[in-house]
Amino acid sequence: MIDSRIERLCEKKGMRMTNQRRVIAQVLSDSADHPSVPDVHERAVKIDSSISVATVYRTVRLLEETGILERHDFKDGYSRYETKNEHHDHLVNIEDGTIIEFANKEIEILKERIAREHGFRLVDHRLELYGVPINSDT
Repeated sequence: MIDSRIERLCEKKGMRMTNQRRVIAQVLSDSADHPSVPDVHERAVKIDSSISVATVYRTVRLLEETGILERHDFKDGYSRYETKNEHHDHLVNIEDGTIIEFANKEIEILKERIAREHGFRLVDHRLELYGVPINSDT
């Protein structure tokens, strides 16, 4: 039985699903944050203690290569992952690492206009904003 969104995507792409890959897929599907490989490993071993960090790295890399996961580097020293889905941008709180996903129509219009002004047709973009809460001392 297929339990997770990521596992269904893997099956659709014809990936062989071992029990360990199923656990990793479930952990990633259940993640409300943008977990790093160490985060995924820590969560996965609670389900199956035989999963090594190397297995998590290999599986995450495979999921990224097949277009199921997207990798982000939010300047904290770790690659972080999320399922590819509707386009959105990120606001990162540099004090505590909290990541807020957002979509903004005005930004989308502006990026298209900027590209056109420079003679380009956009095919992709990524926007990451970094800040601190307004009431912060930083």
